[in-house]
Amino acid sequence: MKDVNFRNGDAKTAIFGSEEMLQPSPVDKIPDGPTTPQIAYQMVKDETYAQTQPRLNLATFVTTYMDDYATKLMNEAININYIDETEYPRIAVMNGKCINIVANLWNTPEQEKWKSGALAIGSSEACMLGGVAAWLRWRKKRQAQGRPTDKPNFVISSGLQVVWEKFAQLWQIEMRQVPLTLEKTTLDPEDALKMCDENTICIVPIEGVTWTGLNDDVEALDKALDAYNAKTGFDIPIHVDAASGGFILPFLQPELKWDFRLKWVLSISTSGHKFGLVYPGLGWVIWKDKKYLPEEMSFSVNYLGANITQVGLNFSRPAAQILGQYYQFIRLGFEGYKNIQYNCMKVAEYLHEQIGKMKPFVNYSKDVVNPLFIWYMKPEYAQNGKWTLYDLQDKLKQGGWMVPAYTLPENIQNYIVMRIVVRQGFSRDMADMLLNDINNAITELEKLEYPTPTRIAQDKNIEIKGSVFTHTGSCKKK
Repeated sequence: MKDVNFRNGDAKTAIFGSEEMLQPSPVDKIPDGPTTPQIAYQMVKDETYAQTQPRLNLATFVTTYMDDYATKLMNEAININYIDETEYPRIAVMNGKCINIVANLWNTPEQEKWKSGALAIGSSEACMLGGVAAWLRWRKKRQAQGRPTDKPNFVISSGLQVVWEKFAQLWQIEMRQVPLTLEKTTLDPEDALKMCDENTICIVPIEGVTWTGLNDDVEALDKALDAYNAKTGFDIPIHVDAASGGFILPFLQPELKWDFRLKWVLSISTSGHKFGLVYPGLGWVIWKDKKYLPEEMSFSVNYLGANITQVGLNFSRPAAQILGQYYQFIRLGFEGYKNIQYNCMKVAEYLHEQIGKMKPFVNYSKDVVNPLFIWYMKPEYAQNGKWTLYDLQDKLKQGGWMVPAYTLPENIQNYIVMRIVVRQGFSRDMADMLLNDINNAITELEKLEYPTPTRIAQDKNIEIKGSVFTHTGSCKKK
């Protein structure tokens, strides 16, 4: 007997005249028989229909636009497994070329023809690899000194991306967070050094903080760390999490020292699928020199037809993203990347200026240092208004926009903010459409006679805590 999900029809059957379109799609078990590719395609496509269009998703950092040739090139390589280097040796060479290009963008001092780096699925894996390398170097040195290795730690600001929590948990390494405040919106070098000791494997500044869009001052940290290491006899290094900034700073602020020009920066990670302008998932991690990449991180196998050595947490992975990155390097060149990042910055600055002029809002930071920024509600709206930024998020979602509202990290977690990430594919005209929709949403929300459910819930939460609003989300005791 056929189940209810059995697919009838042939190549001549009209998609929406087929029996399948009267049946629900499979949930628990595979259908008994096949259907035509056209109908299967339509059913899968229809399940994703009622979603935000990728280019209207201003919550994501991930690339949502590449040109037709890049897309064609990547689609043609979708069936290539990068790790099969004997079958696809040119992919391996291309990967090495990409590592060289990224390393030189970050002013590597390494003189070897092939620079020390690794491919990753995204910046998260790249961060993991940078962190593991720092841990293994620290452990090896401690073992050589006959000292215990059971209490490693690393220092980072509370503006961290969740991968660092995963890193701490999976490798059982204590994560020491330097609190962010409204006065100290980025990692404070002196506060970071106060958390360091002989068990600190590295300090992790962030270029392009996910929560705020700001950059930690790596040059100031490097200077303070140099004095600290000289005083203590430690050799604590820096790993820079440049998931976003790694592909912004070299093009827009080449004079800024945050990279391998600094003494204690031994590794840097970035995301190729963010401002590297490649579809997900792609990341890169580069070491200052081969000696900083522990040999234990290289794993070799010979069951693919030759001896293949690889650095990474993942083994098999698509080659398409490597082709996409190399294509972008060739297609755009330095000037092309610079122009795209410049335009993104200008659109972000325009939105920052216009939103800052809106009556209910205030921008979190004065300047835009990456193509993203956050804002929050003014005190009078936070204290007396009938709606919250969560309501604005919902209103914009009805128009197809995804503009996230969220609370800031610990210590300033009572601040509710909204964030916009401007990426390639987002134009000035689209910015004006967004601003118009924001203004229309505010007009509707201002007409409300009663507080929204989110506003009521927010007030109840504050009342339970025995506090009242004095600033947006900022509380003080009664």
